Amino acid sequence: MSPVRTPHVTTGPYAPPAPARTLTAVSVDGARLHVEVHGPEGAPAVVLAHGWACSTAFWAAQIRALAGEHRVIAYDQRGHGRTPAHAVCSTGALADDLEAVLAATLAPGEKAVLAGHSMGGMTLMAAARRPGLREHAAAVLLCSTGSSRLVAESLVVPLRAGRVRTRLTRAVLGSKAPLGPVTPIGKKVLRYATMGPGAAPDRIEACARIVHGCDRRPRYAWSQVLSELELDDLVRELRVPAAVVAGTADRLTPPVHARRLAAALPVCAGLTELTGVGHMTPVEAPEVVTERIRELVRTYVTVTVTVEEDAV
Repeated sequence: MSPVRTPHVTTGPYAPPAPARTLTAVSVDGARLHVEVHGPEGAPAVVLAHGWACSTAFWAAQIRALAGEHRVIAYDQRGHGRTPAHAVCSTGALADDLEAVLAATLAPGEKAVLAGHSMGGMTLMAAARRPGLREHAAAVLLCSTGSSRLVAESLVVPLRAGRVRTRLTRAVLGSKAPLGPVTPIGKKVLRYATMGPGAAPDRIEACARIVHGCDRRPRYAWSQVLSELELDDLVRELRVPAAVVAGTADRLTPPVHARRLAAALPVCAGLTELTGVGHMTPVEAPEVVTERIRELVRTYVTVTVTVEEDAV
């Protein structure tokens, strides 16, 4: 009998908080997306898109920190978390799903800060030309992500760049093997591939439980999409202020990706490189990622109303 796997930690700062409400957003092809809304209605809005093999639980630290003064919207990408798998996996589907979430949670014309980690950042890039993003995005945060050459530039396989490394990297990241329950060896492998060498044990545990909770079939399907990713042209169409965050120890999307994004973005709102941090920046450096989101909200969403005194 297989052991029961807990998809996320249940106590501490990385335990997912209970949402104020949940809803289902329906994408254009019928995919039904699990959406959570945290925080007070009417507060400045933040929309969070998680990465490959993750879920809304990945943003637990940001949700806890932001939900007191923001309306935080998080959703599970298709085939992840509580969103069922769907036959269609493509960058176009990522953009469709984001537009569906924005339409279901924001009022017409309402602006929000959109933050995406890894595949979530690729979602924002894929939607750069979409009317929904242009209507609702005040600014974006791109965390640990890239727009192309993901397999060729990955450092997960410790070999010199070239065809052999690329072939082995594609095989490793595109494995169909189930990850199984979280074990000490599994956590060591996950830390090596996705986190910095100094990552704290509770953060490794949180990431391991989330990633190991992802079904292998959608994990594989999305790995094939990411291995062929080509979004460079769309980066240049992302015409809202965009901040970039990257870890210097990221093996999956090394800092070369972040620097290339910062150079290509029409309105770059800053590049933050976190020394010794790996790919899982929202979990490894939660305070920094949260503060960057707050800064974008303060600068591009929050409106200060000045009341003039009556003349005497």
